[in-house]
Amino acid sequence: MLKENFLKALVAEDIGRGDLFSRISASKPIRAYIIAKSDGVFAGQEYVNTFAKMYDLQLEWHVHDGEAFSKGEKLLFISGDSKTILSLERSILDMVLHASSIATLTAQYVKAIKKTGVKLLDTRKTRPLLREFEKYAVRCGGGINHRMGLDDCLMLKDTHLQTIDDLETFMQEVRLKIPFTSKVEIECESLEMAKKAMKAGADIVMCDNMSLEQTKEVVHYRDAYYPHILLEASGNVTLDTIEAIAATGVDAISSGSVIHQANWIDLSMRVEK
Repeated sequence: MLKENFLKALVAEDIGRGDLFSRISASKPIRAYIIAKSDGVFAGQEYVNTFAKMYDLQLEWHVHDGEAFSKGEKLLFISGDSKTILSLERSILDMVLHASSIATLTAQYVKAIKKTGVKLLDTRKTRPLLREFEKYAVRCGGGINHRMGLDDCLMLKDTHLQTIDDLETFMQEVRLKIPFTSKVEIECESLEMAKKAMKAGADIVMCDNMSLEQTKEVVHYRDAYYPHILLEASGNVTLDTIEAIAATGVDAISSGSVIHQANWIDLSMRVEK
């Protein structure tokens, strides 16, 4: 239902009070296809399948979520009423372009650290009202979702920590009030802060904007005294730096750039004659 509501809003934004071409054109069955004009990794199949159910379209998939494609490749054939397909053309393309662009960049990050076994995580730096959609695209690219919102994991960031007088006492209260299955992550900018977070009972410690040497020190301390605690590195993560960050020994690396720095790839829809 969430997908349907999202897609209805997407179409309404474009069609408005009605597609003017549909007023003067005659309906007839057509077959269109989406063609790649650049290389990439595909995302959006789940949403296009929902489109097909909503608007009585027949689909023939030649690529699936998470699969790579090459320039010139025909990715999907769409059959149905001409007015419907032409009215939905931009909505379908924008959705697939957005998702596939995120998946394509995510896949590059994942490939860079594949041999290390370190997990790539996204963040909550998503466009308003597009979080579920953009995080879905990250999964298609091989990334793993960080928390979806404030309700599924308690993360104590620097702003939160400034309001807490005694971290250990606060954490005792936390364990009595949040769900038993919820984890607590504490953002740390130094080894000393990481030590305090581990002692206080954090499940995950974030090495935020630390140097490689600082991160290694946290890893060594964790390994020696709190091997059950997970370590996440964040900050200044790029394709040029991610491999070195992974080599420090952290369990995961989070980066918002896989979403907000994704450049759009090039896809187009054409109608068969």
